[in-house]
Amino acid sequence: MDNENIIDAILNNRVRITDHADEEAFDDGLTFEEIYFSVIHGEVIEAYPNDKPYSSCLIMGKNFSGEPIHSVWAYNPINLWTVLITVYRPDPKRWIDWKVRVKK
Repeated sequence: MDNENIIDAILNNRVRITDHADEEAFDDGLTFEEIYFSVIHGEVIEAYPNDKPYSSCLIMGKNFSGEPIHSVWAYNPINLWTVLITVYRPDPKRWIDWKVRVKK
């Protein structure tokens, strides 16, 4: 999964934000403007093709200050909307270069 469809949906205001993502963004002090910026300039680092009802992916990007943001998005190819499932500031102890999970 690439993020082109997700970016197109963001740029055209076809975004649904789950309650969970809204709470996580608030808890981590993230604005939706900087989350969208991180996606537009970010990259897919994990794909979840078997997620239901739509496949989803983890995108790593950086905000205006260069701080890493991880966000999980699903995309509905029927109505062309995207869904922000969750978002968070990644823990440096759990990620290598913010892109690869540290093996336990």
